[in-house]
Amino acid sequence: MHRTVTELADGRELIYYDSSPGRDRGAKDLRPLDPVVSAPELRRDPATGDWVTIAAHRQSRTYRPAADACPLCPSREGLLSEIPAADYEVAVFENRFPSLSGAAGRCEVVCFTPDHDCGFAELTPARARLVLDAWTDRTAELSARPGTRQVYCFENRGAEIGVTLPHPHGQIYAFSTPTPRTVKHLAAAAAHRAATGRNLFEDLLAEARAATERVVLAGEHWTAFVPYAARWPYEVHLYPHRRVADLTCLDEAERAEFPGLYLDLLRRFDRLFGLAEPTPYVSAWHQAPTAGGGELALHLELFTVRRAADKLKYLAGTESGMDAFMNDVAPETAARRLREAR
Repeated sequence: MHRTVTELADGRELIYYDSSPGRDRGAKDLRPLDPVVSAPELRRDPATGDWVTIAAHRQSRTYRPAADACPLCPSREGLLSEIPAADYEVAVFENRFPSLSGAAGRCEVVCFTPDHDCGFAELTPARARLVLDAWTDRTAELSARPGTRQVYCFENRGAEIGVTLPHPHGQIYAFSTPTPRTVKHLAAAAAHRAATGRNLFEDLLAEARAATERVVLAGEHWTAFVPYAARWPYEVHLYPHRRVADLTCLDEAERAEFPGLYLDLLRRFDRLFGLAEPTPYVSAWHQAPTAGGGELALHLELFTVRRAADKLKYLAGTESGMDAFMNDVAPETAARRLREAR
C-alpha cells in the first residue's frame, strides 16, 4: 500500500491510497472554496450519561446530487469534485460537513472506488484489501491524535438507511469520548470477567462457533455469525478468532483472509431477498477505545433494515422510545437463510 497526502482548496487533508507507488497525485483542487465552518457542541444527557453531538451546521450539507454532479467521483471536465485526480483507487479526505471537529473529534470520508455505480460487494479482493489497509492506517493515525478516545470506521449503504451520497463510500469518526454502545460493552465485559474470570467476547465467539446453527460462514481466521440476541432481522457479526483491540493489531494472515469472507458476506446480503436492487445495510467496525479497552474485541457488525423483500424494519415506539428492540426474524432462521443465499 502506498499513500500520498495532499490538501484540498480549503485546507482539508486528502489522502490517496494506491496498491503500488508511481501514480501521479499532483492534481490541484481548483475550486474556490470558503473555509469549513464547523462548530459542533458536545452535550451530556444527565438522565442517561450519554454524550450527544449538536451539529446544526450540517443542515446545509450536500443532499442526493445528480450522478453527473457527484462530489465523490474523480474530477473531470465540467466537474470539480472533492477528489482532484482524474482517477483513484481509494481516497480519504476530511468531511466538508463534519459532525465532529476540533476538540470534539474528526470526521473523514472513505471513497472505495472511482466507479459511481459500483458497490463494495462488487470490489475485487485486492481493492477490498486496500480499503482494509486504509482503515488500518487511519485508525493508527487518528488514535494517536491528542483527544481521540475511539476510532469508528463504518459504511451506510442505501437510501433506506439515509444515505445522501450514493457513490460507494464509508466514513471514519474519531470520537473524543467512548460511544454509548462501547460504554455498555465495557460494563458487560467487566461484569462477565468478575463473574466467570473469562473474557466476554472470547466466550461469545466460542459459543457461536459451537452452536453452528447461527454460523453463516467461517474461515481459518474469521467467523461470521448471527448473535444470539440479534436486534435486527438480519444481523451478522464478523470476528477474528484471535482477540485483538483494533485493526492495527491484525496480523498478515488475518488481513489476507478478510477480503474474501467479507465480500462473500456482502453478496449474501444482496442475494437474500431476490431483488434487483442491492440490500441496504450498515457495516460497523467496533474497535476498543484508545485507553481502558483491554477487555474488548475488534469485530464488525453488519445489519440491514430490510426484514422482507417488501418490508423495512422501522425503529418505532419501543426501539426509539425505550431502546427495547423487537426482532421479527429468529436469529437461527436468519443464519440459515444467509447460508442458503449462495
